[in-house]
Amino acid sequence: MSDTFRALRAHKTEAGQELRFEELTPAELGDGDVTVRVEHSTLNFKDGLALTGRSPIIRAWPLVPGIDFAGVVESSTNPEVKPGERVVLNGFGVGESHNGGYAQRARVKGDWLVKLPEAISTARAMAIGTAGYTAMLCVLSLERLGVSPDKGEVLVTGAAGGVGGVAIAILARLGYRVVASSRRKDSEGAYLAGLGAAEVIDAAELQGPGRPLARERWAGAVDAVGSHTLANVLSQIRYGGAVAACGLAQGMDLPGSVAPFILRGVTLAGVDSVMRPKPDRIEAWGRLARDLDFAKLDAMTVRAGLDDLPRLGAEIVEGKVRGRVLVDVNA
Repeated sequence: MSDTFRALRAHKTEAGQELRFEELTPAELGDGDVTVRVEHSTLNFKDGLALTGRSPIIRAWPLVPGIDFAGVVESSTNPEVKPGERVVLNGFGVGESHNGGYAQRARVKGDWLVKLPEAISTARAMAIGTAGYTAMLCVLSLERLGVSPDKGEVLVTGAAGGVGGVAIAILARLGYRVVASSRRKDSEGAYLAGLGAAEVIDAAELQGPGRPLARERWAGAVDAVGSHTLANVLSQIRYGGAVAACGLAQGMDLPGSVAPFILRGVTLAGVDSVMRPKPDRIEAWGRLARDLDFAKLDAMTVRAGLDDLPRLGAEIVEGKVRGRVLVDVNA
């Protein structure tokens, strides 16, 4: 192992948060029983909040941000994890209270790691990232709740974002008729259709105060937006349908009614990716290897390096990033 490695680290100063590119030593990695040679990381909405300091995501200082990474095990004292294995990590407070993926090395608990399926490279694992992994968890949730392709249309909100794009690609490949909701309908319509959306609607239709119950339309939905959008989506779900909710881009509030739940038997399923049990993680990554069209993943992915992250962090929070960002930490 090299004596030093490059990292982007956040510091708390009297003037506020400051990002610095630094050369760190293995001693600065923190606790863990596995050291990973990081090959790729990515940029999720939560990473943008952490990089900009617009939300108190980071809870320990100084800290390497980056809530996920993929790479090769360099050393391990965990009997379940072997040197040379390709692994991926999502969540568990990494990039929040434990040094994360925006560095060329990471040290974590082996129980947090998932061995990558053969079909997924470390680059594609981070093109998927926590956003895409969360999208797969949402699809699995809808399946378990009985939302099948024959039940009707499935709505995906925040469609131009990472969760939305991967969700569209997976659902379309599984045979669902997918309707995408985006505030960039005019500029992103062709892009979303290319991912598999059969129709694109303007997100503005869902963003304002709505009725407790609206006309039934969707058999199910994947929502990464929250607030009025989620309330409106719930009001339009068909009898017995379900919504998998995983985000809060519009807000953390839910200004809706119990009417969809008690009059139409609608299910609102919360989808957490941070502390998900390992069997669920293994299942999700296995399904990603099988059910995600990698050509569509590549089409929604742009490449970046560590130096690009301060700029991209601000852009993703402002809604200016489309699809997925693959970060080569060694570029």
